[in-house]
Amino acid sequence: MRVGVIGAGGRMGRLIVKLCHEAKNMEVVAASEVPGSELIGQDAGELAGIGSIGVTVEGDAETVIQTVDVAIEFSIPTATAQHAKLAAKHNTAYVTGTTGLDANQEAELASAGKKIPIVYAPNMSVVVNVFMNLVERVASILDPEYDIEIMEMHHKHKIDAPSGTAVGLGKAAARGRGVNLDDVAIWSREGETGERPDGAIGFATLRGADVVGEHTVMFAGAGERLELVHRCTDRSLFVRGAVRSASWIHGKPAGLYTMNDVLGL
Repeated sequence: MRVGVIGAGGRMGRLIVKLCHEAKNMEVVAASEVPGSELIGQDAGELAGIGSIGVTVEGDAETVIQTVDVAIEFSIPTATAQHAKLAAKHNTAYVTGTTGLDANQEAELASAGKKIPIVYAPNMSVVVNVFMNLVERVASILDPEYDIEIMEMHHKHKIDAPSGTAVGLGKAAARGRGVNLDDVAIWSREGETGERPDGAIGFATLRGADVVGEHTVMFAGAGERLELVHRCTDRSLFVRGAVRSASWIHGKPAGLYTMNDVLGL
């Protein structure tokens, strides 16, 4: 399988290059970075710490997309939405773990998914997706008298908040309750906020140092509290999920898939 890596110079991109190169059924044949990046022209394998693989980092994502079977991307929302359109244009399967997409950008992915197979997940860790299924199940069992609060912490360089995983956990809880997250979410609190609304799903965001990712979902009832917690200490877990998704999606019909589809959950 010919794989292209968009954002190959980033922390996630370098890991994708490394793991795809090590996979028996994949070959990294193209890679790109944002136009103007000082990494353009360098060997993607050298950047990934595995030695030269003969793949030069380009400054144009479309060059990558049009020459591969599957494109994998971890970048920023505006770029991801644009690249999904290009993947649809060139009939290239597409896997993205980019977080922070808004409703319009997710709609653009859904539109592209009518033409090509796409895997889109706020977190590609296998365990996190089991975690999300547990949250949905618990939320469906406990009635709205149990207040749901979601707390997340990441490294100080993360640019979006709350994390895509936290939002995904919120959506899972909302599905369990049979409601729309946008109708019940409290994204932040400051000043005189008044009493907590019944049925709300609250979020708290922490940033600091080099924390890879920690998420806690609390179901707080009178006299008791249930906490579901996931802590990640190795970001390669996300990349392994992306590589697994790329292997799974090859040859699949058009559609917007999630990690639940990849894992058969």
